[in-house]
Amino acid sequence: MAKKSTSNGSAPSPSSPEHSPRPLGPLSILADKEKLKERKEDVTKINNMNASELKNACDDALKRFLSHPELFRQNYIHTDVRLALGWSSVLVAFGTGLYGWKIDFEKSKPVVWAGVILYVILSIVQTLYAYFIERDIVFLGKRKTFDKRIVTERITITSQTVPHSLKPSTGKPSSCPSYNFTISYLRSASSGKSLLAKGKATRTRPYNEIFDEGGLLNISVFETWVGQAVEDVMDGEAK
Repeated sequence: MAKKSTSNGSAPSPSSPEHSPRPLGPLSILADKEKLKERKEDVTKINNMNASELKNACDDALKRFLSHPELFRQNYIHTDVRLALGWSSVLVAFGTGLYGWKIDFEKSKPVVWAGVILYVILSIVQTLYAYFIERDIVFLGKRKTFDKRIVTERITITSQTVPHSLKPSTGKPSSCPSYNFTISYLRSASSGKSLLAKGKATRTRPYNEIFDEGGLLNISVFETWVGQAVEDVMDGEAK
């Protein structure tokens, strides 16, 4: 018996996203008051004049929110690599210094030189890794759910601070620095062979809309904003 064709007479392309019920989104967590009671909010005050502190506070809040047990499991690969390279360089420096202190200077020179070169190489590799590979990534997440088959979701989020602009006439700031993040999302099945959904979205919001005058982050506003952006990408409505 021949297989049924689609309405236009052609079979669906295997590379195009398949229709599949969307897994639980971040806004579902915010809508569940019982789950909200179990969460602990960070009440650390931030210096409103320090853009680096503002960004770090937003990054931390984003990671705490999206790593909720029912959402995504955070991947620490970039942190692990940087720590491994950093500790390796420290151990090399310590070992080289100890060897040079215990052994006669002339005899220790070849080993000391080798240690210095290895330390420099490790430091350069760590810097290059952070600049070219990790870049602005603040969250790598993965989740597996079951819907007649195993569905895998992967999410990557990068963030940065968008500086304020200056008014040409006065030279004074015309806007507050903003928090900017970009989401890349992929949902697949059959070990990545079947694409179910994918999307990318960028969102920007001034810091003065998510922090109060005392330097406290408005958690509910921030999480609703981030959660809506993630759900837009999951639904294929990214902009």
